[in-house]
Amino acid sequence: MLKRTALYEAHVAAGARMVDFGGWDMPLHYGSQIEEHQAVRRGAGVFDVSHMRVADFTGPDALAFLSQLLTADIGRRGPDRAMYACMLNEQGGVLDDLIVYRWGDETARFRAVLNAATADRDLQWMDALAAQRDLRVQCRGHPELAILALQGPDAPNVLTRAQPELAARALPLASFHSARTDAAFVARTGYTGEDGFEIVVPGGQALGLWRGLLQAGAVACGLGARDTLRLEAGMALYGQDMDESVTPLESGLGWTVELDSERPFVGRAALEQQTAAGPLRQLLGLKLLDKGVLRAHQSVRTAHGDGQITSGSFSPTLQVSIALARLPAQVRAGDTVAAQLRGGAAPALVVKPRFVRHGRALV
Repeated sequence: MLKRTALYEAHVAAGARMVDFGGWDMPLHYGSQIEEHQAVRRGAGVFDVSHMRVADFTGPDALAFLSQLLTADIGRRGPDRAMYACMLNEQGGVLDDLIVYRWGDETARFRAVLNAATADRDLQWMDALAAQRDLRVQCRGHPELAILALQGPDAPNVLTRAQPELAARALPLASFHSARTDAAFVARTGYTGEDGFEIVVPGGQALGLWRGLLQAGAVACGLGARDTLRLEAGMALYGQDMDESVTPLESGLGWTVELDSERPFVGRAALEQQTAAGPLRQLLGLKLLDKGVLRAHQSVRTAHGDGQITSGSFSPTLQVSIALARLPAQVRAGDTVAAQLRGGAAPALVVKPRFVRHGRALV
């Protein structure tokens, strides 16, 4: 049986098309995926992302543990900062990508959000690593917590109308910072390329928050719009654009890897070896120059060998098809390649993998 979030009944009552996503019964859209996409680009939309797992790390060795677990060092971030990083296996393959939050200026408490499909495996991996390295840290998941993502240029105004006390803490936050109240944990983060907030509350409070945000002007949005929004923003999706078979250096995530210290994080040796030799592949963007739709798993022919699309779709903002693709390392932005569509080969322009940000076309 599929898992359900605290808002499942509300989604069904609203006429959402429900689909299996990572073992969860989740809303794909509420009628028009494109309208939901445009609502986030032009106004504000709210997503139920409670299928993702909140996890807390506590104990005297929590900071040391995270510094050995992740490609980037949370210890370098200031109080209440958020950090995006990857968790690797010893071969440098990506086990998960996650956001980690520093809990004030503490070194004994941190919070992270894990991907839904990998959360149970992640926590088992973390427990095993802590035991192996004799670190005093507790890694605890919180399935009882819900997460709502309020995204779009009007998100601050919507939050102010719906939750003025929470807005008073959230609106002063800079990007990738967090704050806490007695009722909620809020961060100025997101997965859409727009301004917005991710709000963590107890599951029993999710429905009231959801209804309040809708009444204040947000549009209910499903995972379909979330996917096209993140693709336009050039944000990778675990299980498609990266997984255990590839390293961050091959997945457009080299910027999350910090090798300028002696920090012994898992997978470091493999990344150092790959850095010295030079990755054979890289993740770049494609913009289709002809009719058709770019889809995951389609092959791409280049002057330097073949590659493959990892994520692809029609872009509602750009009105063309776009994709992320893993291509030979010699390919450069500005090259023209041939995407192998169902109807035959079609030309595509190689671009930097960021198509739209804050409503503005970048390609």
